[in-house]
Amino acid sequence: MKEIILDTNFLLSCLKFKIDFISEIKRISKFSYELCTLSGVLKELEGKKFGNLALQIIKDKKINIIGSEDYVDNEILNLKGDYVIATNDRRLIKKLKFPVIRIKQKKYLIINV
Repeated sequence: MKEIILDTNFLLSCLKFKIDFISEIKRISKFSYELCTLSGVLKELEGKKFGNLALQIIKDKKINIIGSEDYVDNEILNLKGDYVIATNDRRLIKKLKFPVIRIKQKKYLIINV
């Protein structure tokens, strides 16, 4: 089972563009998965536009929270295992060695393997 890590900007962008990322991830995933996020993401969401809504979705959908100590991008880059990263951060995407889920045309999600 793969773990899909939801990044801060991914969550906020999905809410901004009114993308139902839960059903979109289900649509594009050809594998079994578990949705996760880092505890640092929860801190980054506080005080942001759509931040409270994102936090509520994380709680309601019982998205797994992985403890993190460092800056979120560093934590993602240092992950070891079978992960898919959901992010729109271009600098992060260039450095990643994992498959990436990102927003396309502000309407839907795609996965780059």
